[in-house]
Amino acid sequence: MKTVTILGTLALALGLTSVGFAQSTSYKFDFGAGKVAKGFTKISSQDVYTDEIGYGFDNGTKVQDVDRGGKDPLKRDFVTSTEPFYFSVKVPEGNYKVTLTLGDRKGDTRTTVKAESRRLMLEDLQTERGQFETKTFIVHIKDRKIDNENQVKLKTRELTKLDWDNKLTFEFDLKAAVNAIEIEKADDQITVFLAGNSTVVNQEQEPWASWGQMVTRFFKSGVAIANHAESGLSLGSFISSNRLDKILSVIKPGDYVFVEFGHNDEKEKGPNDGPYKSYSERLRLFAREVKKKGGNLVILTPTARRSFNEEGRLNNTHGEYPDAAKKVAAEENVPLIDLTAQTTALYEALGVEGSKNAFVIYPEKNLNDNTHFNPYGAYEIAKIVVEGIKANKLGLADYLVDTPAFDPTRPDAFETFNWPPSPAASLEKPDGN
Repeated sequence: MKTVTILGTLALALGLTSVGFAQSTSYKFDFGAGKVAKGFTKISSQDVYTDEIGYGFDNGTKVQDVDRGGKDPLKRDFVTSTEPFYFSVKVPEGNYKVTLTLGDRKGDTRTTVKAESRRLMLEDLQTERGQFETKTFIVHIKDRKIDNENQVKLKTRELTKLDWDNKLTFEFDLKAAVNAIEIEKADDQITVFLAGNSTVVNQEQEPWASWGQMVTRFFKSGVAIANHAESGLSLGSFISSNRLDKILSVIKPGDYVFVEFGHNDEKEKGPNDGPYKSYSERLRLFAREVKKKGGNLVILTPTARRSFNEEGRLNNTHGEYPDAAKKVAAEENVPLIDLTAQTTALYEALGVEGSKNAFVIYPEKNLNDNTHFNPYGAYEIAKIVVEGIKANKLGLADYLVDTPAFDPTRPDAFETFNWPPSPAASLEKPDGN
């Protein structure tokens, strides 16, 4: 019989639902059909997720149990699949330290791990025969609740997103051999809250992507990325849908808020709208409220659109909005990352044709989007954000993984980028296109 927590057993005996008792915030799973390690819960290919159990393989994916034998129960057996597979665990809101044991005694492996709505957590980790790797990263889980009376006003398309459900979901890609997963709530992490639009949000479906779901890959334990961005939002609609209130309800002193808007603010044409009116006033509101909570605000200018002139240089499609963001950052004495200038340099370095590789431009699918990125473009922009963290000498820089410095005028070759596509795909353009 499967091992369950004492709380879970008591709840079942009393007939309580998940809202009737405290969910567990600590799990240790040993994968495979062989002998289970002491203190771990055994997970075989037959364990399918249900809300009643609270963990299991999810989204209809199938895995295979492999047992190589040996004395170490954590390393003798594992689960694997030739297709991407999902494993979910029901947990309450918070930051979670996740430790994976990966490897195969009799074969080589390759593993990319995404969490929730395609947040890149582990990139193309490779092990040789008999080699095992233990990797740790932090995943943030959020819910809609602000207090007993208020909650985030989600768009219809958000209601089914993995980012907003009641569980922590992992996606394993390539040739993964998963031996064990350990999950532990970690309240001591610095949380970086992301506020933005479709260029920042965790895009759940291929081929769409944003820098907000790629930047997670560049942080070690100690930092959690809490992405509250959503497609189609301006500063005004972000605030009116209670998303700033949500951040302020959970932010701790020393946490960060990265705010990038402009694309949709430019479409607001009221008498009080404009770069130096509502846009600047709302950025000042962010600065004021985040500082009250002891947090650190970082302003990012909007990412450039792919719009070239006849000379092969990028047109300015944002008008005075980047300048307005810079002025507010200077007035409020908060750091600024100039994504407009840096992404302009990136696209011009790629060239008129080469820059198409960074956007959702697929003529065969009738997609020609010069605003939204594909995974390669999002990954390159995440590197720009990382360099901005370093340049501003933010405390977050101490938690970055060791990677070579990135120069947007010398982008990574598109041909070398390895992104295993997730199963979910859509031809529907994000809001705010």
